[in-house]
Amino acid sequence: MLNNWVVMPTCLPLVLRRCHTCASESFRTHGKFRVNAHHKLLDAWLLALCTGCGDTTKLTVLERTQVRSVRPELLDRMHDNDPGLAAELLQDPGVRRRNRVALDWSDAWRLDTGGSDHLDREVIDISVGFAARIPVRPVRLIAEGCGLSRAAVGRLLAEGKLVSAIRLSGRTSGDFSFMLKR
Repeated sequence: MLNNWVVMPTCLPLVLRRCHTCASESFRTHGKFRVNAHHKLLDAWLLALCTGCGDTTKLTVLERTQVRSVRPELLDRMHDNDPGLAAELLQDPGVRRRNRVALDWSDAWRLDTGGSDHLDREVIDISVGFAARIPVRPVRLIAEGCGLSRAAVGRLLAEGKLVSAIRLSGRTSGDFSFMLKR
């Protein structure tokens, strides 16, 4: 019987960038936007606050873009400070590359296993889905979901009792499945 686990975000991740004021390495965004118009051109930024001193930085979303080329729904969501839009934009590789930032998902996600009634079976077949592109080590997810230590998961992997189509020792942010034989 196949069980489904889901890796879900609990909040927006930290934005890793050096603060010019206090030399802190991280910023927290709360989904606030600033939109500025220059005649027929728009600039839009996602605002983030330094975790050390509270200084504000702007992450560029739109830069000197023609008003007519911006979808009205996108503009409305920015004006409404939609946190869902902030999450989408933070996961956009183009926005991250343009602003030279990385994301820290350390305390911003949780694993939903749907209960622990399946853990006492001889063979466990699990499908892991991601609600957002959160880079996590599969070994960590398996350890947390099955109530094992990472060392125990490593032993099961070495013994061939833990099988998957993907490499379980690296990081992944895509859906995968695995089978655990006890």
